[in-house]
Amino acid sequence: METLTHPETVRYSLTALTKYFLRLGTLGFGGPVALVGYMHRDLVEERKWITEEEYREGLALAQLAPGPLAAQLGIYLGYVHYGVWGATLTGLSFVLPSFIMVVLLGIAYKLYGGLAWMQSVFYGVGSAVIGIITLSCYKLTIKSVGKLEAQAIKSRWLLWLFFIVTAVATAITQREEVWLFIILGLVYMIIKAPPKWIRRQSTLPSVVLLVGAGFWQFDATKLWQLGLFFTEAGAFVFGSGLAIIPFLQAGVVGEMGWLNEQQFLDSVAVAMITPGPVVITVGFIGFLVSGFAGASVAALGVFLPCFVFTVLPAPYFRKISKNESIKAFVDGITAAVVGALVGSVVVIATRSIVDLTSAVIALASILALVYLKKIQEPYIILAAAIIGYCIKTYL
Repeated sequence: METLTHPETVRYSLTALTKYFLRLGTLGFGGPVALVGYMHRDLVEERKWITEEEYREGLALAQLAPGPLAAQLGIYLGYVHYGVWGATLTGLSFVLPSFIMVVLLGIAYKLYGGLAWMQSVFYGVGSAVIGIITLSCYKLTIKSVGKLEAQAIKSRWLLWLFFIVTAVATAITQREEVWLFIILGLVYMIIKAPPKWIRRQSTLPSVVLLVGAGFWQFDATKLWQLGLFFTEAGAFVFGSGLAIIPFLQAGVVGEMGWLNEQQFLDSVAVAMITPGPVVITVGFIGFLVSGFAGASVAALGVFLPCFVFTVLPAPYFRKISKNESIKAFVDGITAAVVGALVGSVVVIATRSIVDLTSAVIALASILALVYLKKIQEPYIILAAAIIGYCIKTYL
């Protein structure tokens, strides 16, 4: 498949982009909301490798297609200038570091019978993550929807309405509804730039101790079950990596009985304290169920569909996105998506901010990022982990 831009117009090499996503997968804490914010800040604002329009197209497509949001956006941005090779290398480099980390944590979990220390660490990390993703959401909102000024809000009041509707809906239902994004996108398109067929018609048509840790042990029957279950999760669950958690809990704990409730909660905690996409928790779950083979099958099952659903429509999506009606559709969806991301922050905050101390850690993280310009997120996460561990262990 051909690349989408002539090589001479590209400001970066595929190697440089791959290194960026390898670093993001290694140090990018905070889950999907933070990760899509990092990509915008680094690739659009600072490096200017990706245009604002390309980023918005990718964010819209990532939200419309099933699978984890941040991974899909990364795959799309890799595809923009370097086609399938770019999508493949960025996807692998983004997911591989966190996959390795969760497998190592899975080994430790099996060897030592649980991760009690993780809950202490997560107390601080979870609070800091709330601060990081809150600031990321604010910046993304300003860029995608509009500035928090009376004139800007008045001129783009409909996008702000979409933003508020999806933010509230996501916070209340704790789900991201793709049908709502599509409806709002269509409404904005019809109002702002109706296509010709709508203008002509009055009605619309219908629309390390590897042996002891069980590293090599696996059950062939369970591998098939893992593959089918996680492929279904990757192919049919829409929204950010957070949206897949309820689906996994119902299947892994309730239907299949592979893990108990505490093991599942530990799996989610592993995903939150490791960098990269939150959905990498499937690697940890797969390892507990059937060793390294289970981890590999689970990760492949979730990420392969999102790769396919991003790469196949990408060239057509980019071509039609130049149409004014489609641009309006993307603008409407983008406002709805960013609103849903803000709603997701509210959902995560209710689970991570449990007392005054955790609220102070979250606020301190925001202030550090705003006023200490040179400080990077991994250092904040590390400091929060140490503070959380000390508070829970010694106080």
